[in-house]
Amino acid sequence: MQLLAHLIQSGLAATDARLTPLPGGVSSDISLVESSSGTLVVKAALEKLRVKDDWFADVSRNRVEQNFFDYTAPIIPAHVPCILGRGDGWFAMEYFVEMPNWKTKLLAGEADESTANLAGDVLGRLHAASWLDEAARARFNTLPNFHALRIEPYLLKTAERVPEVAPILRAEATRLSETQLALVHGDYSPKNLLVGPQRLIVLDAECAWFGDPAFDTAFMLTHLHLKALLHPHVIALVPAFWSAYLNTFETSRERPGVRRPSGAFERPSDCEKLQRAGALQDAAALEERTVRLLLCLLLSRVHGKSPVEYLSEPQKAQVTRFVLAHLPHPPSLAALTASWT
Repeated sequence: MQLLAHLIQSGLAATDARLTPLPGGVSSDISLVESSSGTLVVKAALEKLRVKDDWFADVSRNRVEQNFFDYTAPIIPAHVPCILGRGDGWFAMEYFVEMPNWKTKLLAGEADESTANLAGDVLGRLHAASWLDEAARARFNTLPNFHALRIEPYLLKTAERVPEVAPILRAEATRLSETQLALVHGDYSPKNLLVGPQRLIVLDAECAWFGDPAFDTAFMLTHLHLKALLHPHVIALVPAFWSAYLNTFETSRERPGVRRPSGAFERPSDCEKLQRAGALQDAAALEERTVRLLLCLLLSRVHGKSPVEYLSEPQKAQVTRFVLAHLPHPPSLAALTASWT
């Protein structure tokens, strides 16, 4: 109620405002605030996440999320919410009426390739615009936050529980920690994408970090593969998302008006670093990293701190067997998807 009083005092809500908690928040309290002056959503980070395992994270990630929306507003203006107000550990944003999240539609068996195309296009634009951008690197130097929210609970915890592939998981955790290429959303999944007719809104960016964009592509592809265990036709969204992403990522960097990398990478002394980053940008290298991470994340959604809630025990065992068979020698994305089906 203290937050509601602050919203009224700051003019964000009228005196008749009422606050209704919204479901689905694992890492934050998310509330709908309705009053005669309008409707908005308020998000406040939790110190302890709502999962079975003990999982704590710094509430400063709420500020990281605000920074993400501020940075991306000029890049993907139609696809991020407008921040209406801010405070210590919380922010208020616009409310999107009658826009369900994509996860709800996928779990119902709706497999719209146009949504997958749009999801890939939006992510490709974000990664292309922030590629080697020193301003983004400085602003999202948030590895401790990303480690607490992604590397430790997903990769390192799974390494403890699945010793057969622990060296691969730990090596991938180290590689991620040392890679700095573009702004990563960190939770680019169907539950954080609101969808409508030819429209998509990106939410929940508290994991944002300047790192390897392959994490975002792998994270989305993990969810699409898992949903296909429930509805096999969903697997068609994998090539739709991937091809749209690659096309936009590769072409957006050549379009006039796209934000260019700035700062230290323009110095001649950094030529070797720039060449190495260019190699990592190559589509084949990006696919290789994406597939390896995809396999790691599939395993982590069964054995990590944040297991998916909709798989049966036989399906979880199936995922484990699949990953153990493929992770030592990851195939191409097309081959992996074909094997999955």
